[in-house]
Amino acid sequence: MTYLTDPVRFDQARPFAEATARNAAASGADVLLVRDILGRFSLLVDDRETAIDAGKAEGWRDRLTTTLGKYATDRPLLFASDLFQPDSLFASPRVSPLIGYSPGPGEGHIHLLENTVVGEDWAKVSTPVAEAGGVRTARTAVYGIKGGVGRSTATFMLAKHLADLGHCVLVADLDLESPGSGPLLVAEDQLPQYGIVDQLVESALGNDEGLDLVAQATHAHVKGNGELWVAPARGRGVPGTEYAYVEKLNRVYADVPTQSLSDFADRLEAAVSACEEAVTRASRRPDVVIIDSRAGIHDIAAVALSRLCDLALLFGSDNRQTWEGYRDLFAAWRSSGQAPVIREKLRMIASMVPDSTDRPKEQYLEAFRDHAWSCFSVLYDDLVGDDASGFNPSPEDESAPHAPIPILFTLELVGLDAAATSGWDDRSFVRTAYDSFLETATRLMIEGP
Repeated sequence: MTYLTDPVRFDQARPFAEATARNAAASGADVLLVRDILGRFSLLVDDRETAIDAGKAEGWRDRLTTTLGKYATDRPLLFASDLFQPDSLFASPRVSPLIGYSPGPGEGHIHLLENTVVGEDWAKVSTPVAEAGGVRTARTAVYGIKGGVGRSTATFMLAKHLADLGHCVLVADLDLESPGSGPLLVAEDQLPQYGIVDQLVESALGNDEGLDLVAQATHAHVKGNGELWVAPARGRGVPGTEYAYVEKLNRVYADVPTQSLSDFADRLEAAVSACEEAVTRASRRPDVVIIDSRAGIHDIAAVALSRLCDLALLFGSDNRQTWEGYRDLFAAWRSSGQAPVIREKLRMIASMVPDSTDRPKEQYLEAFRDHAWSCFSVLYDDLVGDDASGFNPSPEDESAPHAPIPILFTLELVGLDAAATSGWDDRSFVRTAYDSFLETATRLMIEGP
């Protein structure tokens, strides 16, 4: 037995717990590692069909206590036969196989159950469900690991471009803490009475029937037969009543199970669907929904990327903050076993690409691509020898998730009050900056990633 002189920290606890879980699984029993909201571990052993030697069990308990230190729960070892409803844990839909472990002959399986206060939806990747008849609006999430990368402006440009092509487009502003695309697209006096924040608050009480949630864009003049609708984060409110936005925002993230919705993620998904239905009632079903997501590793972003969209456009600049942030996020997806699913709908956007004599855009994009490939490699398969059956695109693969789609930097857009500047998006320098992005993103959204 190894006794540690220094305290065990969060990052060390999981490898220690996994080592004991592997030892327990070698006895033939299935094992479930449970990590609580403080990061502490319990080891649950399924002894219902496999007899466990008492001496071995005592060894596992002692090993967990001594190696995990503060990261062992008060009852670090539990057996299925001692639990009232063991299958509520062992058969929970929230468990996932332990990555990197495959049971050998006579060995049990190992699963992991993570309990977190926030962020659990980063580990739940699913494909949006088709509507009745197999037809469903295509959804694209616009996301950045950091703010200030031009995400909302790109959302405006992309939404208007698609509407100009004849599509019915809905922009859902899910950046609740810092609404961007809503104010950029709709004049304040033309906002709907309620915003997405209202839908989230009211749905927790089952009180969301009949909310006025969408308005047509007033700051984008659409050509042809296309339509551009906006579901803003905040509404204009009821006349004569103060619109208490902050008070509502303080309550939207709570998991308040209702009769039909079990948690915040369900309510957020229902909110986007409610906005789609509002457009359908007012005009026609949207062809495309663009979700302007909250930046950073945030619960809204987790749901937007993992559950709501078919395509996720990841914005970034070629700097350390971008790559460290995405690498942490990708590592979490790989650790939870979601890498093969999530990587199929990701595309990297190189935002505000400089073009100067000191650093031509070609040079910048080459460096961006190499750094992106190194970062995305966390999500790619490890190929062994001549095995080419896995997914591991080369750095030069222009169709790969890491291949940058450029938006050029233009000084004229810095500090521009877009809402007060009519026709700014049709200016030649703006078209030049966004042309490549609009062409590629439109193809991905309409044809699929």
